[in-house]
Amino acid sequence: MSLATQTVAAPPSYGSLPSRMKVLYITTLHRTGGWLTEAFAADSATQIVLEEVVGVTAGLSRLRDEVFDAVLVSHEPGVLDALDLLEGLRAGGNEEPMILLGSLPAQEIDALCYEVGADDYCCVAETTVRGLLWKFSRAIERSQLVRENRRLVQAERQRLQQEHLEAERLLDQQRAMIADLEVIDSGTVKNQAEDEGACPEETLEGCHAKTATAGAIAPLELPEALVSHYRELLRTYVIMGAGNLSDEMLELAELLANSNLSAQRAMQLHVQVLEELVQGLGNRSARHVMSRADLLVLEVMGHLADGYRQRYYNHYHPPRQLELPGFGAAA
Repeated sequence: MSLATQTVAAPPSYGSLPSRMKVLYITTLHRTGGWLTEAFAADSATQIVLEEVVGVTAGLSRLRDEVFDAVLVSHEPGVLDALDLLEGLRAGGNEEPMILLGSLPAQEIDALCYEVGADDYCCVAETTVRGLLWKFSRAIERSQLVRENRRLVQAERQRLQQEHLEAERLLDQQRAMIADLEVIDSGTVKNQAEDEGACPEETLEGCHAKTATAGAIAPLELPEALVSHYRELLRTYVIMGAGNLSDEMLELAELLANSNLSAQRAMQLHVQVLEELVQGLGNRSARHVMSRADLLVLEVMGHLADGYRQRYYNHYHPPRQLELPGFGAAA
């Protein structure tokens, strides 16, 4: 009993066999005697270090104690059922490339082999030595690609998780900054009220209570239309970036200024909408969203400050009609 030997041309330049492969051969007493080692020795394309064991128990013991590049299992129904063995090995987490070797034609059993997790099936009467070597090579390559893909997926998952944690940390810092502004603003208002005598004696306790509780961010009560407008602007800004929404930014700044929204409340609006957007990302990256959001709030604050500056200037320098020379005297 032997594999058919065949002299074939060297493999093409775009593919090559591994220089050395360590293979475990799980067989039965019917297929022992070193015939497979002799078959591999007839082809010098690669060095095969073959370890042969008889029976399932010996095979499991070798797989537990040592790592092999590939595993070849002899399929002999009634003596050694390779399908059941592979199914159990895959269920137990064994990931070595595995190829079944049997006497049945491939079209009768290859589908069952794939279903239990085998990488390939070889019929002894139809497979050449070089063909079996290439099946080993492709199975090993596939196993390496699966492991590498799993590693990359895990690394990507960890990266996305780290980005979301970083986004949460930045949002916490922004919320803390808003709370600090609340304390500063409340303290300033109380001091001004006490200095000017505008806060009567019976209301001083209320002023102190307001200062003591200013560390917590007050609920933001804004028109839903304004929140929805800012939400849509943020989503568009994340996609289009700076410089493409100049008119929309001016319109938003004017809307905020007309609503008498302070910079603190504008920042709170930004954090609230940004938090909703980040939570809706799911498993997608948050770094791009956070970067664009930082640019947006910077631009919004700039426009808002310029809008309030212009309103302040117009309040203290109202436009007036200049009199024509001599018109006042004539009147």
